Amino acid sequence: MRALIKIIKEQYHSFYLIMRLAKFQLRIDNQNNYLGFAWEILNPAIQMAMYWFVFGFGMRGRENISNGHSEIPYIYWMLAGISMWFFINKAILNGSKAIYQKYTMVAKMNFPLSVLPSYIIMGRYYGHLALVGLIMIVFWIKGFYPSIYYIQLIYFLLMSYILAFAITLVTSTLTVVVRDIQMLIQSLLQAMFFLSPILWDRSTSMPHWIQSILQLNPFYYLANGYRASLLYNDWYIVEHWQLTLYNWGLILFLLLIGSTAHFKFRNRFSDFI
Repeated sequence: MRALIKIIKEQYHSFYLIMRLAKFQLRIDNQNNYLGFAWEILNPAIQMAMYWFVFGFGMRGRENISNGHSEIPYIYWMLAGISMWFFINKAILNGSKAIYQKYTMVAKMNFPLSVLPSYIIMGRYYGHLALVGLIMIVFWIKGFYPSIYYIQLIYFLLMSYILAFAITLVTSTLTVVVRDIQMLIQSLLQAMFFLSPILWDRSTSMPHWIQSILQLNPFYYLANGYRASLLYNDWYIVEHWQLTLYNWGLILFLLLIGSTAHFKFRNRFSDFI
């Protein structure tokens, strides 16, 4: 617990540093592109169009998605869920490499190393907020107007960042020790993408025990939470309070494991790198 408290203090005291580094990283990532930051929106948009054509237009034949209360066109259902995935996927992949890629830049400085994955995640988070904002405008045009349930969306946006940080706190440390962890992370994320209700959801037609297992996936909770806030107008947090408690418990567990491992190996990072 002491290690976790130290991590939280480092994040709090370095908040403005994280913001500045994230903006700087965004400029570096897009400095050679004529459209600059616009690619943070265009790249996901192109992928969304491809997924809709294959899974929505092709395989599903424009079939609507039902949550038991209302019917939602597939494209809007997909947009609400996949917006979260683009952030989580990039944040975890890039954040996991942050320490061993950036360590030499700060090795001789009094620099809190837990900030390295944080500012990488924050850089992805800016693009995520812009993408969600654009999707919200599309929904407004199509008749899904703002509601009080948008308060819940703020909760899920915050939770997505905290989950990404909790995971990368573990993986960024392990990747320094064992480089193969990065390849394992990439493979696991690819599997989680198709096991999560992002492009499809057939969990209700599966046996109950399989449904229970799939719901242990934290991306299941986040994807459906985004949809409940933007489309279904449900208090997902309350109606699925068991999943809410489970996912916060999972995040706390990851933070405890990650902070303990981080401080255990922090003084030996230079040896591994």
